[in-house]
Amino acid sequence: MPRSADDVSANLELIRSATEALNAHDLDACVGYIAPDFIIHLAELPQPLYGRETWRQNAEVMQLAFPDLAARIDGIVAAGDEVALRLTLTGTHAGEFLGRPATGRTVRYVSHEFYRIADGLIAEEWICSDTFSLLQQVS
Repeated sequence: MPRSADDVSANLELIRSATEALNAHDLDACVGYIAPDFIIHLAELPQPLYGRETWRQNAEVMQLAFPDLAARIDGIVAAGDEVALRLTLTGTHAGEFLGRPATGRTVRYVSHEFYRIADGLIAEEWICSDTFSLLQQVS
């Protein structure tokens, strides 16, 4: 069944609101936008990850390493139950990240992210971040 323009607009607003909560470092609010059976696909991993708590743990790792991390939406499109984003993330490497001690450097990298929305919540994500560039900046 085709989605209405209202459904697509609501999906766009959900992702924008979740991004705002992430930028405010409000992980509780972020988790509130995520479905209980959430599925996480990271480009670097061969198998998906599952659940809100797993998402929170990954977000906490990023917040500890880059306490001022901010995501700017450079592009966003939606169709049906899917939303696609092009983001630029910036922050200061102020804590350990993947075994690399803090450098104090400002980092900037791009992420392409895709979301599936179900029942007004984020049900699934595919994250394709430029991790190679990020790791070069903190090495």
